[in-house]
Amino acid sequence: MTQQQLPASGGPDQRIPRSAYVLTGCVGVIGANSLVLGPIAPEVSRSFGADVATVMMATAAFGFGAAISSLFLAPRIDRFGAHRMLRLAMTLLPIALAASALSPMVAVLVLAQFAAGIASGVALPAIYAGAANMAPPGRESKTIGVVLSGWMLSMVVGVSLAAIIADLTHWRVVYGVVALLAVLALALLSLVKRQAAPSADKGTSPFAALGLAGIRPLLFACGAFMMAFYGLYAYLGDYFHSKLGQPVSANGLITLVYSIGFGSAILMGGLVNRVGVRRMLSTALFWVAAVYLLLAAIGNGLAAVLCLLAALGFGNYYGINLLIVRLTAIDPAKRGTIMGLHSTVTNLAVFAGTSSFGLVYEAGGFAMTVYAATALTLAAAVASMARR
Repeated sequence: MTQQQLPASGGPDQRIPRSAYVLTGCVGVIGANSLVLGPIAPEVSRSFGADVATVMMATAAFGFGAAISSLFLAPRIDRFGAHRMLRLAMTLLPIALAASALSPMVAVLVLAQFAAGIASGVALPAIYAGAANMAPPGRESKTIGVVLSGWMLSMVVGVSLAAIIADLTHWRVVYGVVALLAVLALALLSLVKRQAAPSADKGTSPFAALGLAGIRPLLFACGAFMMAFYGLYAYLGDYFHSKLGQPVSANGLITLVYSIGFGSAILMGGLVNRVGVRRMLSTALFWVAAVYLLLAAIGNGLAAVLCLLAALGFGNYYGINLLIVRLTAIDPAKRGTIMGLHSTVTNLAVFAGTSSFGLVYEAGGFAMTVYAATALTLAAAVASMARR
């Protein structure tokens, strides 16, 4: 099958292609939309005269739309090419964001975010597949790491600025700004040209791709790893406030220190080449499990928790990055389908983690939640060690 890829800038050297930074911007926009509703939900609820729980149904709709499209539409990436599918998805995204900004009622906001989820469920697999395609040989982890830094930008900038913009202006302005950024990302993407013609093949069904050698243990590792993180992360804010006695405004420290750890790992991308992808992935997952255990043991002080969150961001970078590297290496001709399965599993893990960990948190407190996250992460580490 002819490979689809976003073009690499420059010659046959080992530099990260400049096109990768365009993909970073696309990830940043998608991540910003997925994260901004939480900080502005109280303002949105007051505007519509609805409770916060009803407003947050828009986030659930976004995740549901992303899961559906990543499962059933992402396989089209292998047929039509990563670049073409990404452009189509990024064309829909600003329309959905504009509809979110102009929503006259909660139901319209929910539908608009469902449409944004449909676009994101195609865009992210196309981005990851395109990043793997354009990466110079031996630089796959570094290239994908540059693209993943878009998530860090969306957390630090998007989440931090969303509440400020909503306070100074209106919550609708937040979605308007993100929509304009999506238009800018689409404009930059239009300057990126394809290198190869689309394949005439029909592509692989997501269920057939589950039969590829080595894919199931890695997808299991991804699901367990993401379920542990999102399940624990969802209740860190309440733990900060109710157990550590910190004001609600201090919850911004969670995002800040986690992003510092995540970003520091990006700067140490050469570590993967020295250790090896497979060994580094399992090491990173065992690292994260150890961080969770330390949270249970010494997580009664603010300074200790913040240091551990930075360590968590460091380990999570390698876990997320190298799972993508290993999955895309299974069959380069089916990267779109494989990344669609990866996104589907991730979205389901977010839902499962936040819902099931709520029961654990209520029943056993934060310590029991940490132990559950540790067990899941250890299972992910063991699964990541399975050979093809």
